[in-house]
Amino acid sequence: MNNRGEAIVLGAGVVGITTAWALVESGWRVRLLDGRGVAQGTSLRNGGQLSYRYVAPLADAGVPMKALRWLFQQDGPLRWRPQFDTGQWQWLGRFIARCNGRDNTLSAQRLARLGQHSRECLQRLMDEHAVQDFGWEQAGKLVVHRSADALRRAAATRDASQREWSAQRCLDEEPALQGLQGRLVGGIYSNDEAVADCHAFCTSLLSRLEAHPHFQGLVLDSVMKLERQGSRVRVHGKAAHHEADATVLATGIASVHLAAPLGLKLPLYPLKGYSLDAPIGPAHTAPRASITDFERKVLYARIGGRLRVAAMVDLVGHDEHIDQRRLASLLRVARADMPQAGDYEQAQPWAGLRPATPSGEPIVGHSGVPGLWLNVGHGALGFTFASATADVLARQMAGQPMPPALDGVSFELKGR
Repeated sequence: MNNRGEAIVLGAGVVGITTAWALVESGWRVRLLDGRGVAQGTSLRNGGQLSYRYVAPLADAGVPMKALRWLFQQDGPLRWRPQFDTGQWQWLGRFIARCNGRDNTLSAQRLARLGQHSRECLQRLMDEHAVQDFGWEQAGKLVVHRSADALRRAAATRDASQREWSAQRCLDEEPALQGLQGRLVGGIYSNDEAVADCHAFCTSLLSRLEAHPHFQGLVLDSVMKLERQGSRVRVHGKAAHHEADATVLATGIASVHLAAPLGLKLPLYPLKGYSLDAPIGPAHTAPRASITDFERKVLYARIGGRLRVAAMVDLVGHDEHIDQRRLASLLRVARADMPQAGDYEQAQPWAGLRPATPSGEPIVGHSGVPGLWLNVGHGALGFTFASATADVLARQMAGQPMPPALDGVSFELKGR
């Protein structure tokens, strides 16, 4: 194995940990740096779906008008708090510019290729490197529809392996949906999608990292500032300074303010999301497949003995606290639509900031600053894409060609 030098990966969420693994496997000696520990941010309790077929970006034709309607719905999936923040307005402007069919189709095609490569990379981690015990299950995925027009559009774009189910078939296959009887028109079922616990995946992969001869450890230190030092970047931590031949920024939405002093304007904005983690008891009827309510924009995933309910896109700045009104909204929806799926009285709430680009495509590659590399901007699909973007970045840092699945595709910052 080649000795490529020393690298520091900033961020120990799912993107940072998969990046550290890909780099040690490529021959780098790697330190992982995070002030909060393993997967304590957006990777802690995300939706849990590894949904490789459903990667189309949020920006699409008609979305701005839908968003206006959602803003006036009590339990709508979107909230927006206008702020005196040029970053918010610039991101919104670029997002709206991407809300057209052509850009959506092109991004969706690129992301589908990235998703397929990610599926293969994760399978290798499981098969060849014994990354296990993270609740992975090929449970299948059912997207249910309340609108006949929406179902027709979805059915027209499904591939040969997907099945269109009638409303009755949805209820027969998933008794957990009985609360929606009379409100569904049907669904699209995919049998090869999976669910897993992202936090458990990160801890499992870290245990494999700790046994790797090129891994130099997880350093618990908060990154305060990045500074150019010739061909390197100096990382000013709260406890110490850190330097290496290469530094990878994988700190989610915090990457924006860390990159800014280096002259980098990363086109990221936090899309705040919420989740509930409810225990499943003997009296409960939880879904077998992961279920996405297309109109409500709520997903339900059974992960081990718990039900994960995740939803909402709040554009409210860098505010991580749990808004009790939004939490109450998610509880109302879950109790109304799947009342017997889990013990909502004992549900653990969570809120996290998903770092999104206007296009929905992550940013992976060299930053333009000597010694600094980027793996950021995965939005709500960090768990889905992390294994692929880690592999892509490791190949770039080693000067190796892209995998055939991504030939001709670039996710670099340049031109974004």
